[in-house]
Amino acid sequence: MALDEIKISKAIVESFNKKLINALDVDVAIAGAGPAGMVCGYYLACAGKKVVLFERKLSVGGGMWGGGIMFNEIVVQDEAKRILDEFGIKNRAYEKGYYLADSVEAVSVICAKAVQAGLRIFNLMSVEDVMVRNKKITGLVLNWTAVEMANLHVDPITMRAKFIVDATGHPAEVARIVERKSGIKLNTKTGKTMGEESMWAEVGENTIVKNSKEICPGLYACGMCANAVFGGPRMGPVFGGMLLAGEKVAGDLIKKL
Repeated sequence: MALDEIKISKAIVESFNKKLINALDVDVAIAGAGPAGMVCGYYLACAGKKVVLFERKLSVGGGMWGGGIMFNEIVVQDEAKRILDEFGIKNRAYEKGYYLADSVEAVSVICAKAVQAGLRIFNLMSVEDVMVRNKKITGLVLNWTAVEMANLHVDPITMRAKFIVDATGHPAEVARIVERKSGIKLNTKTGKTMGEESMWAEVGENTIVKNSKEICPGLYACGMCANAVFGGPRMGPVFGGMLLAGEKVAGDLIKKL
């Protein structure tokens, strides 16, 4: 069969346009395709919710790809092993309470299962701003990451969602935009993002799940972003808390939706 380059181009442009238009008004929009964001999207999609995720980088997975110091193994504790099992990610016991998984398999399987469940992921798109109505976060302002990187003066587009999830990890990017631009106080002790503390895996893994909750009306923190917002410690290459945080926020939002 002879291939026509124009037909190939038309197929991509037409398909992507439909996909993006369909993503401009949803139940939940997630910023950040690390493990917490993708797991959150998976459970929301499984519950039949219309959910989209925007990732600024070319690849998804956040810091999970690299395991610890680029050794592509991750550790998951007892409480989160059931999520690895639910996704079908192979894991093995190291010592009592510690389980190892291949980080490349973990990211790949979580992404594939989430997309197959109905999560729509858009990579290479950055959250530039938020949409605010009556002191509630009601949408995201988006631009291409290439525009941001090249510092081009190109106007963005806007999408609307009933709820927004900030899963941008250590930078807590959406929360900081809200703090800087909206005049809305966050649900923290200071009313602002408190910043993450030094590494303490035991405390960090517990607080990351507790802190994954509503930051302000319409906006939730999920994963490492939650500890950056509420002032908890980082936890390093143990990823159980990330998985549990995604599940928790999805459960909270399913109840509200």
